[in-house]
Amino acid sequence: MTRASARHILVPTQEDCEALKKEIEGGADFAEVAKEHSQCPSSMQGGDLGEFSPGQMVKEFDEVVFGEAVGQVHGPIKTQFGYHLVEITSRTE
Repeated sequence: MTRASARHILVPTQEDCEALKKEIEGGADFAEVAKEHSQCPSSMQGGDLGEFSPGQMVKEFDEVVFGEAVGQVHGPIKTQFGYHLVEITSRTE
């Protein structure tokens, strides 16, 4: 079964999400940005969500984690919780 590991940053607005993505693309550490800005409890672990299978996360999140490139920061991704930046850290098919 396909499994993936990812970390994310959750913020309330698309503008916040885009600004944080620029910071990360400019060299800021993803985990540090997550600890400082993410509104998810995973922020304490630098946004780390651990390993999961398709269907364990909301649909919009799954589509990115199981369909986009590993090792890149994707987003903003809008879900019912807010706006996410997602970095896929690994995926096994």
